[in-house]
Order: sequence, then C-alpha cells, then structure tokens
Amino acid sequence: MSEQITSATATAKTIRIAPRKVRLVTDLIRGKSIGEAISILKFTPRSASPAVEKVLMSAIANAEHNYDLDLENLFVSEAFVNEGPTMKRFRPRAKGSASPINKRTSHITIVVSEKEEA
Repeated sequence: MSEQITSATATAKTIRIAPRKVRLVTDLIRGKSIGEAISILKFTPRSASPAVEKVLMSAIANAEHNYDLDLENLFVSEAFVNEGPTMKRFRPRAKGSASPINKRTSHITIVVSEKEEA
C-alpha cells in the first residue's frame, strides 16, 4: 500500500536578508491557510515579505503540480529560516583601524500540507 503524499516543500537559499528579520515574517504565516498567508504577506511592510511570498507561491505550485493536492485544503504547516553563509566585510574606522561587518544570508523553507478531514 503506497502512502499518500499530503505536503509540498519549497526552499530559497542564500537570500540576502538577515535570518532574524525573515523570522519575524515567517512567524506571521505559520499555521495559516494559504489564502490568509498570501494576504498577510502582501500587506506586511517588511523587506522580507516579497521573498517569503515568492517561496510560499513556489510551495503552492509544487503542491498543485507535483502532488495534485487540493488548493482549498492547503495550509502552511512549517515555515522556518536557517542561517546561510555570512559575507564578511570591513569598514574603515578612526585612527586607521577597521571594524568587521557581517552581511548575513538566509535559507527560507516553507512546507504546505493538506488539512486532515475528520
């Protein structure tokens, strides 16, 4: 007996926004239905919103195209952000010294699943 696939995943790697800032946005949509999640992202005035929305749309497309899941029953079951590679830069400071600047990147992962109908 083959198991029915009920979830689809999408990942965006090395996005040039700090993970801490992206997590603020992913926390807003975790557990929400996809329609609600899309509207939250459209109206959230944060720089990470378009990047997270793009990953969410990709996860929805994967669910529809690859696994034939019903879009009406989909919700965001998991949304998490891992830290990607950090670009290290240096800024000149007073008295000929330098101070480091870490330009952080993010790996954004979103999993959409079908609601179990009881």
